[in-house]
Amino acid sequence: MSTSSTRAVRAGRRTVDIHRPDKVLFPDDGITKADLAGYYRSVAPFMLPHLRGRPLMLERHPDGIDGPRFMQKDTPDSYPDWIHRAEVPKEGGTVTHTVCDDTATLVHLADQACVTLHRWQSRADRLHRPDRMVFDLDPSEDDFGAVRRAAHLLGELLDALKLPSALMTTGSKGLHVIVPLDGHSEFDDVRAFARDVADTLAAAHPGELTTAPRKQARGDRLYLDVQRNGYAQTAVAPYSVRARPGAPVATPLRWDQLDDPATHARRWTVATVLEQARSAPWDGSALRARALGPARRRLDALR
Repeated sequence: MSTSSTRAVRAGRRTVDIHRPDKVLFPDDGITKADLAGYYRSVAPFMLPHLRGRPLMLERHPDGIDGPRFMQKDTPDSYPDWIHRAEVPKEGGTVTHTVCDDTATLVHLADQACVTLHRWQSRADRLHRPDRMVFDLDPSEDDFGAVRRAAHLLGELLDALKLPSALMTTGSKGLHVIVPLDGHSEFDDVRAFARDVADTLAAAHPGELTTAPRKQARGDRLYLDVQRNGYAQTAVAPYSVRARPGAPVATPLRWDQLDDPATHARRWTVATVLEQARSAPWDGSALRARALGPARRRLDALR
């Protein structure tokens, strides 16, 4: 049943109501809340494997991307009881994060004007043991050439450490280089290792790369950001829409696509990403998990 204020959407085994479906969320593109829900329903088969079991932070834009932004950690009591939750300890209490395990949850989040989903690097049943390590390549300007060069340098170093890595556009300015881990190391060890990798690379290329967290200290160098590897830190989830004109999408890609002149951080959008998703850019070999111990020994020998 559809009315001017509510539209019922079939999502897997459930029906989810989209309230105010014609509400425009992306004014320059005319993309509505119903369009956002339709995108997330379509991309669910490719996106859900990267979300299941993980606490999320939700980026909501109830008045569209030109309005106020809300970063939501705690799950409201008003969310349906069939949506999974993860109770996470924090200083002085707990936070009940939303966990997105099915298509209906994705569609419900779109109904809440959740444009972007940010995921933990660990799963709810192993909160302190990340199975992803993330390097965020953040250029000082909107310069994808600098991002491309940094990605190749980082990929070569990770190859020398015998760590497989995968690429993802952020939908903003840069790239994430993601290393799958076996989940046996704790966050402090993973972040320390990532910092040492970034420091090693920046020391070898001081004119191009930096690990300085303060923008004033970076100049025009690309920032190798490893802060997303800390406990309770999040990174944008694969296939998430970004709150930018054109509705760009954080998109997995193959290493051989990096040098394609058409590739840049906002190359894929809600209108074009499904073909890329169907090409399975992250095949099994690219995401084969590794232990950090042997890589640590190799890095220490290099340093």
